[in-house]
Amino acid sequence: MTPVLETRRLTKRFGGLTALQDLDLVVSERTIASVIGPNGAGKTTLFNCISGFYAPEEGDVIFCGRRSLVGLAPDQVAHLGISRTYQNIRLFANMTALENILVGYHNRLTATWIASLFRTPRQRREEERALQEARQLLAFVGLGGCGDELARNLPYGAQRRLELARALANQPRLLLLDEPTAGMNPHETEDMMAFIRRLRDELGVTILLIEHDMRVVMGISEQVTVLDYGLKIAEGRPAEIQANPRVIEAYLGQRRDEVSPARPMDTGPPMADPAASRADVDRLPRSDDPEEPLRR
Repeated sequence: MTPVLETRRLTKRFGGLTALQDLDLVVSERTIASVIGPNGAGKTTLFNCISGFYAPEEGDVIFCGRRSLVGLAPDQVAHLGISRTYQNIRLFANMTALENILVGYHNRLTATWIASLFRTPRQRREEERALQEARQLLAFVGLGGCGDELARNLPYGAQRRLELARALANQPRLLLLDEPTAGMNPHETEDMMAFIRRLRDELGVTILLIEHDMRVVMGISEQVTVLDYGLKIAEGRPAEIQANPRVIEAYLGQRRDEVSPARPMDTGPPMADPAASRADVDRLPRSDDPEEPLRR
């Protein structure tokens, strides 16, 4: 089976900092795959290289076995069938929920500006079809009846679902989710896990997600890739990753010879384990994006 996504020796540098180095990653169709690693491991940099925000210095990103994504702008990547969400919700706060979803339809609309100006019959039919599908998406994500609500007035969990609905409006083959359960309580997290499975099972969407909550990762993933300082240090099924000494070392800062290979990694948040106090100073949280301090 041809993979939906493949990276080949992908390398991204920011000056003297190598954020990703020689990364090989294969994501098969209709798979839920996760990328994990400590803060600063290069996870969001990987998503930015896939979605066209960053151009890698070396390597390639292949979509559906034939199309290179390197050099494409984000809108061109989206047009091919790749959508993403963000760690921090990026909705249009002063637009309604329905209008937010319609933004996601932009790549699928064909009417010209002239047709829109004169409201031709073809343009009106296309607009009505988009509205109908947007309402169906609202119902699919559990927000039926909220179409006229401003995005900023929705509860946090509903805003997360609205952002997913907007991404789905593009009818993606590949959906990139950056920490989809960030900030959620346990009940909301369980609901989101079930919803992600539903996306794959009912819509056939391939999902690649970044997540720090190990219960989420181990609960829904079929493939887990672990990054540390831009290098892939492990890859496999969740059970294999839990018991991998290099993964335990990356999260807890222990020397490899101190870790028994048979000891499973705690599936709770890393800081919940008392062994986290052994972490080195350089393991303190830092942004995945080396340019973040400049923007602040």
